Amino acid sequence: MKLRNTVLALAATGLISGCATGPDRKPGDPFEPANRVIFNFNDGVDRFIAVPVAKGYQKVTPQPLRTAVSNFFSNLGDLTNAANNLLQLKITDATEDFVRFAFNSTFGLGGLLDWATPAGLPKHHQDFGLTLGHWGIPSGPYLVLPLFGPSTVRDSMGLIVDVKFNPLNYIEPAVRNPLYVLQFVSVRSDLLGASSLLQQAALDKYSFVRDAYTQQRKARLRGTGDNAAPLPTYDDQDDSGAAAPAKGASGAAAGAPAGVPNYTDPGDAPEAPNAASGSATGAPAGVPNYTDPGDTPSAPAAAPAAASGATTQAPQTAPTDKKPQEATPAVQ
Repeated sequence: MKLRNTVLALAATGLISGCATGPDRKPGDPFEPANRVIFNFNDGVDRFIAVPVAKGYQKVTPQPLRTAVSNFFSNLGDLTNAANNLLQLKITDATEDFVRFAFNSTFGLGGLLDWATPAGLPKHHQDFGLTLGHWGIPSGPYLVLPLFGPSTVRDSMGLIVDVKFNPLNYIEPAVRNPLYVLQFVSVRSDLLGASSLLQQAALDKYSFVRDAYTQQRKARLRGTGDNAAPLPTYDDQDDSGAAAPAKGASGAAAGAPAGVPNYTDPGDAPEAPNAASGSATGAPAGVPNYTDPGDTPSAPAAAPAAASGATTQAPQTAPTDKKPQEATPAVQ
């Protein structure tokens, strides 16, 4: 409780000092001067305390055990995810979160093993700040909290509610405090690679972290919004094997948007021949007919028109160049 009160007091101090700094304020980050002071303090604590402890934790703890610790705290986090999904009326996601927690707690030795993810239950990441954003509460200016790092005015208020949602908050202090320390060390150990990349790539670490945090929060908030429109289907047939809709005069499928060209292969379905043009019925005008007449038996030829005056005659035998053989005289 004392730690949370101290954090809130420092955050309020940052708000007051930030309001008094006019010339250096940036759009979306009016508290930048105070934020940079707190950021530098957090960075010093991280470099000289958190990172050495996290590296020592990696050296003395085998990888399977580190994974089990991460799975344990992730499993507890599913309860917080479920509560926030319920507040956002995301019933399906909340159900998946509850099933994940029950599944891993039962078959995963209290959450040390993650069997829910291979079973097809997705992991959701929710907090009360996203819940407030889901219902239209603006994020407010960017804010750096002592020890807790990047946040916003909205997310800092949501952090207080998230602490109440955390099951560790209701355990005896003798057990709760070591678990909080273990959770912090485990999370920091998992982020050692990201901090190394930040040291190498960022010219201004404060701006890099600020932009990365705000973009991540916007992306997660879009993920908690309305479902995206379904993608169009380009199948010629439905799942039951039924044929595609019949074509109208334009050749496009019935019910298709106007102006959309039809790319259906005419060879997908046999079409009756057009007696007048010799091409398939419904084929585009001007397309020649390449059907081999020998593929199907041709109909008998019609009788010639009477106006031409021609008569039907049987074909004559073609002349030959051979002369008739002379009779060989009989030998007397």
